[in-house]
Amino acid sequence: MARAQRARIRTAGLQPAQVLAGLASLAFLVFGIVGFTRTGFADFAGRHEETVLGFSVNPLYNLGFVLLGAIGLLLTFGSGRSRAFGFLTFIAFGALFVWGLMIAGTVSTNPVSQAGNPFNLNGPDNWLHLGLAALGLVIAFLPARHKVLLPEDEDETVVTDRADSATVVQPVHDDPRRPKHEKGPAAAREERPPGLAH
Repeated sequence: MARAQRARIRTAGLQPAQVLAGLASLAFLVFGIVGFTRTGFADFAGRHEETVLGFSVNPLYNLGFVLLGAIGLLLTFGSGRSRAFGFLTFIAFGALFVWGLMIAGTVSTNPVSQAGNPFNLNGPDNWLHLGLAALGLVIAFLPARHKVLLPEDEDETVVTDRADSATVVQPVHDDPRRPKHEKGPAAAREERPPGLAH
């Protein structure tokens, strides 16, 4: 029971949230870059007829994907940071989903109607944003893989490290195979006259 209380739990290696966040970030970057090849940079927040995989895009929308993808790649180097990226993805695409519903008229009141449609949103975009917001939640709450360190595991590690970094000298006279009348090298060294170098 005492060992179970002293056991420590650590995260083990690359976490599933990091892998999923990295893949999502790469997909966002590719989507945004392909969008820029379709729309260019003219009429930055205006209406464009170009689409990527059936979703309407404009330069501002593409820039949002590129920025989110770049931030995601920077945050995938830690489990907690990957989860923060998941929450960021959920908030960003959740807001776009609600905004798209207001623009499409699904939500009757549109408090931001004076802002227009700067992201060039349409019906299919709303479903994309809903799916990406759900993906953000999955990244944020994906369980981590852990390993349990028991006290004896830590003791073995310490012993191994000690043996690697220092030479362990065994006393010669304790060797049970050596006859008692023979003298070991350490004893012979002590009996030499002080004037002899070797």
